Amino acid sequence: MSGQRPVALVTGASRRIGAAIARRLHAGGYDLALHHRRDDDRMDALCAELESVRAGSTLELRADLADLDALPLLVADTVARYSRIDALINNAAAFFPTPIGHATAAQWDALFAANARAPFFLAQAAAPHLAATGGAIVNLVDVYAERPLKDHAIYCMAKAALLMLTQALAKDLAPKVRVNAIAPGVVLWPEGDHDAARHAKLLANTALGRAGEPDDVAAAAFYLLADARYTTGEVLHVDGGRKLAI
Repeated sequence: MSGQRPVALVTGASRRIGAAIARRLHAGGYDLALHHRRDDDRMDALCAELESVRAGSTLELRADLADLDALPLLVADTVARYSRIDALINNAAAFFPTPIGHATAAQWDALFAANARAPFFLAQAAAPHLAATGGAIVNLVDVYAERPLKDHAIYCMAKAALLMLTQALAKDLAPKVRVNAIAPGVVLWPEGDHDAARHAKLLANTALGRAGEPDDVAAAAFYLLADARYTTGEVLHVDGGRKLAI
C-alpha cells in the first residue's frame, strides 16, 4: 500500500516515453499503476526494476484502450490497490499515416480511440478521485495538434481533439483538478522509421539542432504534476524550438 505517497496512473508505460515518465515519477516519490496493452516482458522488467527500489510501489495493468469497458476498470483497479489517485498521465497513443484517398473508417476509429476517446473516458472515471486528492492530469499531445503533418490528417485531428480536451477539462474540473498537456517534438523516431534524410531535415528545422530525450518529456510531466501548482489548461512544448519553424 502507498500510505501517504501520491499515486499516478500512466498509460502506455512499458517503453519509450511512457517508461521514462514512470521512472521519473517513481524517483520523485510516486507509487504507480502502469498500463500496457500487450508488452508483458518489458512491463514485467520495468516493474521489477522499480520494485527493487521500493517494494509494493507498482501495479501492472493490461488493457486495450479501444475497449471502452476496460477504461473505468483501470481507474477502479488503481483505487482498489492504493485507495487514491493523484495523477493521470494519458501517454498511450497510436500513430500511422492516412493519406487522403486511402484512409478508412477503421483507421479513423483506431486513431481517435487511442488519442482522444480513451483519454476522455479515463479522465472522466478518474475525476472524482483526483478531486479528492487535489490531483492533476497530463495529456501527451503533439506539435502536430497545432500544425498539420502531410498524409496524417486523422492523427493530427485526434491530437487536436486531445489538446481541446485538455483545455475543456481544465475548465470543467477546476478548481480541484489541474489539467495540462505536453507537446513533444523530435524525441524518438517512430518505430521502423529509418529515413535519415528526413530526420536530418527535421533536426535542421529545430532551433536547438538536435533531438530530445525521453527524460526531457518525463521531467516536464513531473514539473506539471508536482511543481506547477498555478498552471492549468496549458500546453508545454518540449520540442527544442521546432514549433518556431513549422
